[in-house]
Amino acid sequence: MAIERKWGMAVDADKCTGCQACVVACQSENNIPINESDHFLQRRAIQWIRIERYWEGEFPDVKARFVPMLCQHCENAPCEPVCPVFATYHNNEGLNVQVYNRCIGTRFCANNDPWNVRFFNFWEPVWPETLRNQLNSDVTVRSRGIMEKCSFCVQRIRRTVREVTREGREVVDGDVVPACVQSCPTNALVFGDLNDDSSQVSGLSKSGRQYRILDQLGTEPAIYYLKKVDPNAITEEAHA
Repeated sequence: MAIERKWGMAVDADKCTGCQACVVACQSENNIPINESDHFLQRRAIQWIRIERYWEGEFPDVKARFVPMLCQHCENAPCEPVCPVFATYHNNEGLNVQVYNRCIGTRFCANNDPWNVRFFNFWEPVWPETLRNQLNSDVTVRSRGIMEKCSFCVQRIRRTVREVTREGREVVDGDVVPACVQSCPTNALVFGDLNDDSSQVSGLSKSGRQYRILDQLGTEPAIYYLKKVDPNAITEEAHA
């Protein structure tokens, strides 16, 4: 089957402030279970996207660097071939899909995931009665014993495709906006079709600042990161 689209994302580390708005938006949009202190202390907290923090420099000239980390939706995903029931696979739009009803919870995919972005449901999710109405009806509530991860908000992708089809037009750049991208106050996250040369994400993927995390593994991630801009280095180059 020919690939029509290849969904991907660009993450600008120079714009990310580590506010974690994307984490909260993802948690709400995708019905991710509430992480209580007991879950966190057992290292069994679930979050489809996390903000990794790194310290750069020596005291007192220390700077914090933030790197949003989520499923990389690799073209050659190492999590896919190890699944014995084909619960995770690569579809024709470049998405690494997780079929919840098929998953039997072997956790082989998590063990073969270099980025540690797959999570196992150890408990049946429970929400306080006051939060029951905030659950997204477009997303299933996953039960105990299965793996889950970022889906690039596939429910939003499918809804957008249906809407533009009814309008009798094609999907254009900017139509599909995942929850994390929509919530980012600094526009550090950009989502779109990598096969569309006119899309913003396609242009950023060819930027001189772009790199892919653990690219040496040959998994061909669909998420491109843009390096942090060092003002001191720019100043030194200008005076050189």
